[in-house]
Amino acid sequence: MREIDKQNKSFEDIKHVDENNFEFWYARELQIVLNYKEWRKFENVINKAKESCKNSGINVFDCFVDVDKSIISGKGRKSIINDYKLNRYACYLIAQNGDPRKKVIALAQTYFAVQTRKQEITEKEYSILTEDEKRLYQRNLTKRGNYFLNQTAKKAGVKNFDKFHNAGYKGLYNGETANDIAKRKGLRYREDILDNMGSDELIANLFRISQTEQKLKRDNIQTEKDVCSTHNKIGKIVRKAIKEADGTMPEDLSTPKKSLKQLEKEDKNVV
Repeated sequence: MREIDKQNKSFEDIKHVDENNFEFWYARELQIVLNYKEWRKFENVINKAKESCKNSGINVFDCFVDVDKSIISGKGRKSIINDYKLNRYACYLIAQNGDPRKKVIALAQTYFAVQTRKQEITEKEYSILTEDEKRLYQRNLTKRGNYFLNQTAKKAGVKNFDKFHNAGYKGLYNGETANDIAKRKGLRYREDILDNMGSDELIANLFRISQTEQKLKRDNIQTEKDVCSTHNKIGKIVRKAIKEADGTMPEDLSTPKKSLKQLEKEDKNVV
């Protein structure tokens, strides 16, 4: 048990969190923890994991992101090596395809399976959550969704991300930009509007985000102008769907009394 705790700590120690609060691991660091001495052999495991990912119907490039790293050799010479940014599911697949004779592989399988399960929730479990718990759950999904949407938009040629995101908001919110939404909600400068939405409003935005990402990939949309136009159109489509279902327009939904950041801060202060 002590060994498992120590190993789990190792997986946690090499975990990184980006600016979107999205967790990832570097393959080169995971290689060391999983006791693979040669990158060549570990990359074979990665390739098997990629194939498993592809067969499961999940976009491989969302889970295994190619990155280059600059290193200094023993002789002081600078060189570039390839690496991967891995999400939790990619790490799980690598563990599943690793050498079963290694005890650490079994530990990795357990660790990443448990961590992946913590991010999932059943419909029954969701129904008994409080509104604030639903907000937190949906906010985490929108963070993840925005991360993948940004990656897709960047590949499609988007450079002005404020313009890109405002195009989507304007479609969903009848012309309102992110700043307009923030002002209407009475938020402070740079306060996150998504942290100040109820669960229904977050769900509407998550649908806009996911459908836009799928549309950009499916139609292979490439220019910033067309990407922004697509985001705006999807926002309008989601708005129309809400209207046809006799739902409440997103701008008419009430703003929670406390932001999610406030709630999280209060939870940390509870002894």
